[in-house]
Amino acid sequence: MLLRIVVSAVLFTISFGQFAVAQEQKGKGAKLYPPKLEGATVETYKTVGDTKLNVWIYYPPGHKASDKRAAIVFFFGGGWTNGSPQQFEQHCKHLASRGMVAMTADYRVASRNQVKAVSCVADAKSAIRFVRKEAGRLGVDPNRIVAGGGSAGGHIAACTAVIKEFDESTEDSSVSSVPNALALFNPAVVLAGDRLGAVDAGKAATLKERMGVEPKALSPAHHVKAGAPPTIIFHGKADNTVPYATVELFTKEMTDAGCKCMLVGYEGQAHGFFNYGRGGNEYYEKTVAALDDFLIGLGYIDGTPKVADGK
Repeated sequence: MLLRIVVSAVLFTISFGQFAVAQEQKGKGAKLYPPKLEGATVETYKTVGDTKLNVWIYYPPGHKASDKRAAIVFFFGGGWTNGSPQQFEQHCKHLASRGMVAMTADYRVASRNQVKAVSCVADAKSAIRFVRKEAGRLGVDPNRIVAGGGSAGGHIAACTAVIKEFDESTEDSSVSSVPNALALFNPAVVLAGDRLGAVDAGKAATLKERMGVEPKALSPAHHVKAGAPPTIIFHGKADNTVPYATVELFTKEMTDAGCKCMLVGYEGQAHGFFNYGRGGNEYYEKTVAALDDFLIGLGYIDGTPKVADGK
C-alpha cells in the first residue's frame, strides 16, 4: 500500500504541471496575471534581476503598526508553472476582516521566469523572511506568521516550514524564514521515495529535471522533524491530481514526530475544490470556517468563527 501511495505521488508530480496549465487555460486563470487586487497595499519583497516579486497586503480595519497582529502569507497553485496571487484574494479579505494581516504573494514560475521548482521554494522563503524582517513596520507579530497555499503553493509553503536549505544567500540568515504555522490546501507533500517507499528510476529522473534538484530535497514529508509548526491540511478525498493518500502519509510523519497536524478530508471533492467561486462557494466557506477554528485555537484571531462570504 505504501509503495502505491508514493508511486502515485511521483506520477502526480510528473503530470502536475501539464494539468495545471490545462486548468489555467480552460478557466479564467490566464486572465488573472498580473493580478489587480482591489483594496490591497502592494510591496516588493524581492528583486531577482529585472523581476520584482510583490506581496499584496490586506490590513484589518483601523490597523496600526503598533497592533502586532498575526499574519498569513498565501502562495498560489499552478504546478510551479503558472498561476496568480489572485487565487487567494478572497481568503485574504476574509482573514483581514477577522483581524489578521493577510497577504498573497507572487513567486517565479516556469512559464514566466523559466525557473525550476527549487526557485519557487527560495522565493517562498524570501517572502516569509520579508514579513518577519518588516514586522515592526507592517504591524505584524514576528512570532505569529502563517504560511499558506494551494497545490504547488501548498508545497512551497510546507517547504518553508520543514526544509532548511534553499534560502537566498544574499539575505540576512539571522532573520528566520520558517513560519509559525501552516495552512495547506491540497498540497504536494510527497515527491520522492526512499524510506517512504520505492520510486521508478525513469520517473524520478524526469522529476529531478522539473525540480532542479533531487526530488527528495524538495519533498516535505522527508524532512519532518520534531518542532515543525502546527499545521492544518484541507484535501479532497477524490483528488486525482494530488492523491489523498499522500497527505495522510505526511500527517502520519508529522504526528509520529510529535507535531500537531490536522487533516480535514472532504468526500467526493477533487483538486482545487476549496477555491472561491468553485461550486457556488460551498467548500470555500467550509474550509475557511475550519481555518478560522484552527487560527482561534492558536490564538491568532479572536472571537467566534463566522462563515466567509468573500466580501
